[in-house]
Amino acid sequence: MKYRTLFLLLVLGTTAGFSALNWDAFITPTTLSLGVADVEAPIGVIMLGVVTFLTAYFLVFVIYVQGAALFDSRRHAQELQANRELADKAEASRFTELRSFITTELQQLGRQRENTESSASSDSVMLARLDRIEKEILAAVEQSGNSLAATLGEIEDRLERGERGQIVRSEGRV
Repeated sequence: MKYRTLFLLLVLGTTAGFSALNWDAFITPTTLSLGVADVEAPIGVIMLGVVTFLTAYFLVFVIYVQGAALFDSRRHAQELQANRELADKAEASRFTELRSFITTELQQLGRQRENTESSASSDSVMLARLDRIEKEILAAVEQSGNSLAATLGEIEDRLERGERGQIVRSEGRV
């Protein structure tokens, strides 16, 4: 038990024990003034009745507060459960959406791979064509090189003949 409950039970037990030990004094009639009239009644019993009434009132109040807290707790638990179910549904829909997205992407990749496999033969044709073009370019470059070398050779020969002719002419003048 909690210390507050034990303390409350100790106070009530002490009050009950005190009342039992002094019961003769509690039931002794006394003149009490109510403001408009005087009444002859035992003051101890009246005070004990007031304490009993207050105890019962606070016990009912505690039960009410505990009940309200229990109902609030239950309402919050139901709202939490509803929100949890809503979150689970949202998460499930996100998973479903992700699954459909992944399926779509995998299908597209499959189509691309099929296209790649069918285009593998076109790739080999393309590579063969590129090889043939490369050989033709190399042959054209070699021909251009040979043609250039021949032209340079001719120019060299002409220059050499021209120099010899000038040398022969210049020797004849001397």
